[in-house]
Amino acid sequence: MSKIVKRGYVPTDEKEFSSPELDKILKASEDLYYLINRGYDIKSASTFTANHFMLSQRQRMAIVRAVSKKEHISNRKNKEIKNITEGLEINIDGFNTIITLEVALSDSLILKCMDGTLRDLAGLRGTYRIVDKTEIAIKHIAKELSAIKVKKANFYMDAPVSNSGRLGQKIIEYTQDYDFEVEIFNENNVDRVLWEKENVITSDAIILDHCKSWINLCRRIVDKNLGGYPYINFCSIK
Repeated sequence: MSKIVKRGYVPTDEKEFSSPELDKILKASEDLYYLINRGYDIKSASTFTANHFMLSQRQRMAIVRAVSKKEHISNRKNKEIKNITEGLEINIDGFNTIITLEVALSDSLILKCMDGTLRDLAGLRGTYRIVDKTEIAIKHIAKELSAIKVKKANFYMDAPVSNSGRLGQKIIEYTQDYDFEVEIFNENNVDRVLWEKENVITSDAIILDHCKSWINLCRRIVDKNLGGYPYINFCSIK
């Protein structure tokens, strides 16, 4: 039996993201949203806000990942494909999508961000290893892609990241019984490649700001299969 791994789990999260800490985080997020919409750089604004509210490092990471400028949120939502037609060729940010689902399947911390995407705090940092949740995550992706009747799924993997080739092989293996074509692309700069694409699956803010269109697949999968997931919800911030 493979070892059970909780991707993205940090023992202190239970305390740092529960009430009253969560109330403090959301108030800090409101202040950060106010500042960045008035021209302040997010790095300096988040440092100022986090220091004021005495946020921990994980809490600081959370507000930076969850909060976006109003114009960026509007732009992303305008490009989101909600009514998906059959026969699409889609382009998937492989590590980004799989890791987020691994974190959700581990019951670890997931942020429901202002732009409606799901993001985690797991971090890649150039290393990745396949865990017991990997197969389940890939099969959830395959099942949802089959349900929306895609024609082809292109998985873009960050070549410099350890085990990218092995993960690509696992994707081929776990999707072979589904009714769509799969191709793996190992790229040195996945972000820049996906900037030019449409029908992109990612939660990466930079890619969402540049790509032509995108599908919020992780949100669909988690809502459908892990109903009632205890997100840290930033969507109500104004």
